[in-house]
Amino acid sequence: MGLASAFAIVSLPAAHAAPSGTAVIAEVYGGGGNSGATLVRDFVELGNAGSAAYDLSGHSVQYLPGSPSASSQWQVTALSGALAPGGRFLVAEGAGTGGTTALPNPDATGSIAMSATSGTIALVSGTTALTCKTAADCAADSRIVDLVGYGSAVVREGSGPAAGASNTASVARGSGLSDTDDNAGDFGAQAPSPVNSAGETPGSGDGDGDGDGDGGDPSTPGTVRVRDIQGTTRLSPLDGRTVTRVPGVVTGVRTSGSKGYWIQDPEADADPRTSEGVFVYTGSANPAVTVGDSVLVSGKVSEYYPSSTSQSVTEITTPTVTVLSGGNPLPAPVTLDPASVPNAYAPTADGGSIDALALEPAVYAQDFYESAEGMRVTFADARVVGATTAYDELWVTVKPDESPSARGGTLYSSYDQPNTGRLKVMSLDTAAAFPAANVGDVLSGTTTGPLDYSTYGGYNVQATQLGTRVDKKLKREVTRRAKGGELAVATYNVENLDALDEQGKFDRLAEGVAVNLSSPDIVALEEIQDDNGAVNDGTVTSEATLKRFTDAIRAAGGPRYQWRYIAPANNQDGGEPGGNIRQVFLFNPKRVSFTDRPGGDATTATGVVKTRKGARLTASPGRIDPANSAWGSSRKPLVGEFVFHGETVFVIANHFASKGGDQPLHGRYQPPARSSETQRQAQAVAVNTFVKSLLAADKKAKAVVLGDLNDFEFSPTVAALTAGKVLKPLISTLPAAQRYTYVYDGNAQTLDHILTSPAVTRFDYDVVHINAEFADQASDHDPQIVRIDVHGCR
Repeated sequence: MGLASAFAIVSLPAAHAAPSGTAVIAEVYGGGGNSGATLVRDFVELGNAGSAAYDLSGHSVQYLPGSPSASSQWQVTALSGALAPGGRFLVAEGAGTGGTTALPNPDATGSIAMSATSGTIALVSGTTALTCKTAADCAADSRIVDLVGYGSAVVREGSGPAAGASNTASVARGSGLSDTDDNAGDFGAQAPSPVNSAGETPGSGDGDGDGDGDGGDPSTPGTVRVRDIQGTTRLSPLDGRTVTRVPGVVTGVRTSGSKGYWIQDPEADADPRTSEGVFVYTGSANPAVTVGDSVLVSGKVSEYYPSSTSQSVTEITTPTVTVLSGGNPLPAPVTLDPASVPNAYAPTADGGSIDALALEPAVYAQDFYESAEGMRVTFADARVVGATTAYDELWVTVKPDESPSARGGTLYSSYDQPNTGRLKVMSLDTAAAFPAANVGDVLSGTTTGPLDYSTYGGYNVQATQLGTRVDKKLKREVTRRAKGGELAVATYNVENLDALDEQGKFDRLAEGVAVNLSSPDIVALEEIQDDNGAVNDGTVTSEATLKRFTDAIRAAGGPRYQWRYIAPANNQDGGEPGGNIRQVFLFNPKRVSFTDRPGGDATTATGVVKTRKGARLTASPGRIDPANSAWGSSRKPLVGEFVFHGETVFVIANHFASKGGDQPLHGRYQPPARSSETQRQAQAVAVNTFVKSLLAADKKAKAVVLGDLNDFEFSPTVAALTAGKVLKPLISTLPAAQRYTYVYDGNAQTLDHILTSPAVTRFDYDVVHINAEFADQASDHDPQIVRIDVHGCR
């Protein structure tokens, strides 16, 4: 039985907040902006029936749908300030596209889209969302100061909810703000009549909140311009203020995701720091404007942070708009090219926020982009450096000569040069097909649109005009087959592979092993999940997953691989919850043998024993120091002992902790903190220590350490792994332009590695580029391979 049905047949007790002699909910209106409404937005009005001020600091107004489902959540608008004795306090909520009259200046502003006919509003001592969904449960929550259910709300006080709410009617408390804890008796329907703490009603104040008091002609621009809103730092000097009749021309309209439109003042000032464009956020409502409209926009200035570490987007929220005319010419765009974009990336604040620093657009690329936030920008004939994603976005560089990789990308080779020419590109034309571009392709012609900012990638162009893709015919690489006396060892992150995946994923990955890697003797796999993937039921085996994968490799022309792994303890190795991610060895038994030694399990460490024939493992396969805190909620290294042409080779498969939690390159904290490095460095030390124990037992031990280390060749992690010169990072043996295995935010970078012990002196190493540069990927990582002449290494 569904929740709605249960509510319909069960007699519910009423919710009772103690009758209040001070703060109460005075009026509730959810029809703002709807068809037939006069007011353009919803509101909640609070009243104080007492003789002393009521402190609203740390309080909130919260809303729940009238018939909540299992997935319904209370929506929260935080409050501050005080409710004067006998006074009112106006909370503006969601706006719509209907209505003609603005609220008086609100005392607090939220964006909750309330129902016109049925819902529950609570005044709460706290800002954490309520969890109650029945009248009885809410009655037991002591944080609720007052509560009003209206329409058919199941959460209400007393005998029933307040009646009569509609697009044209609010529910309002009777004279004297009487509170008997009976919504049906305390409230009646009336024409909405919002009053703010200053006693203003609709039309009684100038409505702009900037103190100009002009009250002016609705078709005449106010005193504030976009440049005044944007200011000379990343934060608006008018943040939190209401502005009125800001003039501009609409340059772009977004009707999906974060809906809204960009306006730009065609009459720019002479200050290069102040942007002339700004985003107007319309919430869930589709914008009622068209590109080329000349408009006057009123609303509240807000700094929106897409994430806790990102920079902010300056916006006008809860807007009202007057369209003066259509079909106007658009302001000339800012050109993005090597001459305009600085080479230095971002100013420094010693790890702190750069929000308040004065912009230096001629010095720093991030300042230059910020100085054009919301404005039209343009570039021409740009090289693609990040392939098209499933979200219809790609990366280009507006600096064609900046850090080129061997195959057309942009190489990331040091922390202090993140490459300033990179920009993400998306299209505002939802009807046109977005190009499926690979790295090295070119967006030919002109790409133009407003410059925006988001959590994922930072500054981006919302293209109203998109260049045409020129296919540069990037090919997937095929490495050579190992010679008879060469041991071929590869590593491949197969991106959360489990037995429930579609066969097509298995086939694509299998082709990578059998064809592109030319069937290595040993393959270390990262991100093999348990047999039912993210189903969190205690399953830890991967037999079905590996059976399907090895069958697919055989069907693709590869050998009949065998496998070895250590199953993790349930939900102890990080990764996708329930997935029980692990490393696995595949090996071709016709070319190489695996030395099985019992005793290895999820919690037991393998060790090294010195014998007359050299070093050997106490357990094979085994795990390296799994009790070490460095491996907390992370994948433990898998080590195995192999024999090839009579020579023992130790292979250590790794998948170090992810970069989750690191501050972004483009964020407001500069330089960004890389907090995740701490765990990876500790993991690197543990593996380095184990390799040292191998070499102590046999200085000629042949060891191959490989896998997804989630860190760069120039990182402290790799430095810790190679300390004492016990390992050689093979990526460093390639020409600089070829040193990458992964592409992120348009930067070609190295996350996957193969390292070898000093006894491995004759080898041939190759990163096989088949995924990271392509729009059509089997995995987000490129595999790599080393072919070792084991006898020549003596």
